[in-house]
Amino acid sequence: MIRERRVSPHTMRAYRDTIRLLVTFAARRAGKAVSKLTFDDLDSKAIGAFLDHLEQDRGCAPRTRNARLAAIRSFYRYAALEHPEHAATIQRVLAIPLKRHDRTLVTWLTAAELDALLAAPDRRTWTGRRDHAMILLAAQTGLRASELTGVKIADIQLGAGANVATLGKGRRERVTPLTDTTVKTIAAWLKERGGHPSDPLFPTRTGGALTRDALARRLTKCAVDAARACPSLHNKTVTPHMLRHTAAMRCCTPESTRPLSLCGSGTLRSRRRRSVSTPTWGSRNRRSREQRRSTASPAATDHRTRCSRSWNRCDQARPESGHDG
Repeated sequence: MIRERRVSPHTMRAYRDTIRLLVTFAARRAGKAVSKLTFDDLDSKAIGAFLDHLEQDRGCAPRTRNARLAAIRSFYRYAALEHPEHAATIQRVLAIPLKRHDRTLVTWLTAAELDALLAAPDRRTWTGRRDHAMILLAAQTGLRASELTGVKIADIQLGAGANVATLGKGRRERVTPLTDTTVKTIAAWLKERGGHPSDPLFPTRTGGALTRDALARRLTKCAVDAARACPSLHNKTVTPHMLRHTAAMRCCTPESTRPLSLCGSGTLRSRRRRSVSTPTWGSRNRRSREQRRSTASPAATDHRTRCSRSWNRCDQARPESGHDG
């Protein structure tokens, strides 16, 4: 996992948790200690029972169930090369299909809801000022939860062309511009936060980096407080992923309807889709060709004249057989 596949730390933690849950369930099901388990205790029936246990007993969604199954498949593909004598058992486990599920629509926050969320943290406290800057950065840039918690002080550039550099999913490096409002907020937070360039931008009280669970808890708390001022938030589950969708939808809306906290002279403008029109071979197109010919150099005009004459000679010599030469 580390040396050959170079998977991310998030993938390693997810696979670790899956294997830990699996062997604990299999040991309890077989009535053995974990160290006594064999491949016969981890056959396709045991894996199927474990997947049902995730949904029925642990309340996991089908998406989580499929993620656990993907980790089990990765382990069994590795085991197939190390223990070919269990190839039949491994093959039956690998044949377990993923469960189909409905893909629900991820909603986003309106301008009023986002303004209420940004106003929810108590900026009289250190934690509130950190949460306000963190939510503002997430709502403007659309960073993933892992990207937001992994931002270092050195990743923020507040000079000309202010931006934040992140290493995201799939080891993709990304540089996202910052608006004037975000720059002012982050600059004030950095002045208060201090620290070394390698320190996390949004630390815990002990100085460590926030985890994704801690980020989700802080966001949920702010959403509950914001719902008092904006009742429509009661019907929404505010998550870091919702802030990512909010950033995408904000870029597609007119600047006049964007949240006041995100507007400014440096507000990013959305890229408008270029309309592609089908060329028409009418008089307008002929006039444009004539204009290009009139402004072309004599050498280019002479070249086109020679080409057109040779093409006319080919047309005259071509037999009228109905076939192209």
